[in-house]
Amino acid sequence: MNRSMILYVVGHVIMLEGVMLLLPCLVSLIYQESEGIDYLVMAVICMLLGAIIVKHKPKVNVFYLKEGCIATALSWIALSIFGALPMCISGDIPSFTDALFETISGFTTTGASILNDVEALSRTTLFWRSFTHWIGGMGVLVFLLAVLPLSGGSNINLMKAESPGPSVGKLVPKIKYTARILYVIYIVLTAIEIILLIAGKMPVFHAFCTGFGTAGTGGFGTKNDSFASFSPYLQWVVTIFMILFGVNFNAYYLILFGNIKKALKMDEVRTYFLIIVAAIAVLVLNLIHTMDGFWTVLRHASFQVASIITTTGFSSVDFDLWNQTCRTILVILMFIGACAGSTGGGIKVSRFIIVVKSVIKELNSYLHPKSIKKIKMDGKPVEHEVVRAVNVYFITFIILFTTSVLLISFEGKDMTSNFTAVAATINNIGPGLELVGPTKNFNVYGTFSKYVLMFDMLAGRLELFPLLLLFYPPAWKELLAVRRRK
Repeated sequence: MNRSMILYVVGHVIMLEGVMLLLPCLVSLIYQESEGIDYLVMAVICMLLGAIIVKHKPKVNVFYLKEGCIATALSWIALSIFGALPMCISGDIPSFTDALFETISGFTTTGASILNDVEALSRTTLFWRSFTHWIGGMGVLVFLLAVLPLSGGSNINLMKAESPGPSVGKLVPKIKYTARILYVIYIVLTAIEIILLIAGKMPVFHAFCTGFGTAGTGGFGTKNDSFASFSPYLQWVVTIFMILFGVNFNAYYLILFGNIKKALKMDEVRTYFLIIVAAIAVLVLNLIHTMDGFWTVLRHASFQVASIITTTGFSSVDFDLWNQTCRTILVILMFIGACAGSTGGGIKVSRFIIVVKSVIKELNSYLHPKSIKKIKMDGKPVEHEVVRAVNVYFITFIILFTTSVLLISFEGKDMTSNFTAVAATINNIGPGLELVGPTKNFNVYGTFSKYVLMFDMLAGRLELFPLLLLFYPPAWKELLAVRRRK
């Protein structure tokens, strides 16, 4: 295993985080807050440490999928630890465990919080919390791919390890340029949303934090009531952009180059919008007599469906007070998630399409045993390896999910709270139901359960296997093995 290459990647991530930590320092200067000093110190430490690590360049500039997975998992853990330290040192979140929970929740774009009073935080820390969403949304390693001098083979293996979805495709022949295109689209969409929010008279600071949270489909708010206190116009803007950031970015690339028809014909995109429309319709029918006016019901139903299916986690109302049908719909959406190749979490629409088509194929095999029809997506056959990987993902997801629910159940909390707490973290959503509902937080859980949920957040964001590989004993043996000279 190419350990020097793994360290080289992790070193670049730490150094990049140091640069990113300078932004909250700027916010601190603008609002004249003392917390900026702690962020500046950590920024310098990260840049120096990263520079020391990357100074030792690897002799072999290539690595494979196993190195890509290990490098990705270690990078995200390092990113979270160093990102948590300034929150803890500044005193905004005194407990390191709580600061780490908040930071992992930020980078993984989960948005699950342990804070009772978000508005009591300094603007510096509020900005950093939201900015971690934006960094984690597209992926810090995807950004590095745009600038890091690796070989093409190494690039695709690194991208496979971090990118959401059953498979990773190139928009253009070189992965480096694919990464650049993705980030250009990401930045442009974020900028447009922030401009529209400011146009709707949202304060500039809140507009940037909301824009970062929406773009990364994270959900950290700047208000204790999340998005309930903002105007209907602002809620509609965020609803639209939550949906847009949940779309496969390949579709935007096609639209950008005039291939709108092909983008609209993508099976995953069409299914994604169909699920959204159907879910909104069911919610509106169930809530029409509980609120004042059709448009109010439509606004809140649309906002919450968009928020949950894209795994953003903002709330315009306390949906935990809705009837069982509405709450069940939202829980189902938690698991479905957004499109592959988007900033959203969850299992992904494309995986559900493949699983449903696999079931249909199996049923048809009973009727027509000699049939050799293949599963297709966008009119093209899906490779057997992709179908196998999707099935393994589902099995692994179920095992990890049930194990996590069991582990946190030892605290004695109710089943709904435990079930949705794990669902909200492993799917990178944020709020669940009951004790972890939209008006509550995860501070009801003890230290052990918080670490279980932190693991789930990281596992969910990294598509399970990169993080699981890091805890797989044979991987340790290979990682720590000393090469014998011949």
